Amino acid sequence: MSAVCVLVTGSSGYLGSLVVAALARRADISTVALDVREPAQRLPGVAYEVADIRAPEVDAIIARHRPQVVVHLASIVTPGKKSNREFEYSVDVDGTRNLLQACVRNDVKRIIVSSSGAAYGYHADNPEWLTESDPVRGNQSFAYSWHKRLVEEMLADYRARLPQLEQVIFRIGTILGASTHNQITDLFDKPRLIAIRGSDSPFVFIHDQDVVGAIVHGVDSPVTGIFNVAGDGKLSIDEIAARLGKRSVVFPPGFLQAALWLLKKLGLTQYGPEQIDFLRYRPVLDNRRLKEVFGYMPKLTSAEVFELWRKSRQGKTA
Repeated sequence: MSAVCVLVTGSSGYLGSLVVAALARRADISTVALDVREPAQRLPGVAYEVADIRAPEVDAIIARHRPQVVVHLASIVTPGKKSNREFEYSVDVDGTRNLLQACVRNDVKRIIVSSSGAAYGYHADNPEWLTESDPVRGNQSFAYSWHKRLVEEMLADYRARLPQLEQVIFRIGTILGASTHNQITDLFDKPRLIAIRGSDSPFVFIHDQDVVGAIVHGVDSPVTGIFNVAGDGKLSIDEIAARLGKRSVVFPPGFLQAALWLLKKLGLTQYGPEQIDFLRYRPVLDNRRLKEVFGYMPKLTSAEVFELWRKSRQGKTA
């Protein structure tokens, strides 16, 4: 029996490199790693391709390797200092469109897409627990959130017009692992954690290896659909502060919004006033469909994932 060919976009990124490593360990899978830059390390048995997700070369690469499954992870998660909204849109949205067109032209059977809980948006009227049937609204003030909404609308259009391309869409919670370092972990590394009056600012976490496990399961399983990917349970900002042995400082939302506007204008912070909603109206993901329909059981709860990350940080700062 011939190996299943799986092509991974964004393969040199944090999540992409973990996915490629997991697939490379499988003798029954032939892995193609696609990224805009050369990988830091090449794994034996993996075919590496360098191309921009927006470029015409993507079609030629898919035509050459003929993957049955494409895992799409390429997006702008943490923009660089010189990034801008136009560039981020072109990668996130136009890049996805380019990839989908190449998949259809070359008879790819299945695409697995990393969306995000951010696609639901940060809204005051979000339910306490969001399910996959809740609307994907995004927030136009957050490029990442808005682009995830636009990409999901594009995917819905493809499902309606071109159902032969099977889709598995993962709306992923806050990813944590022993080596995770991003904008959210930067917040947790502060001497005091910011809390907003009237909000618990809940977080749902998912272990990076559980995200990898869900993606690999998506390669093997015939099940299609949209699934929230998160560990069981949630942690409030006060619970997170207590676990870190820190205090949370509570601010009125109006005061904090004005302060962030001024600090960003002065170049003293990367966060703008729009971050108030990011903290105040956290989307909390219900993972029952992931477990009961998709058949993947996260190995770690939100609290257990956070503890793993916390202990790894203690070791680095000791």
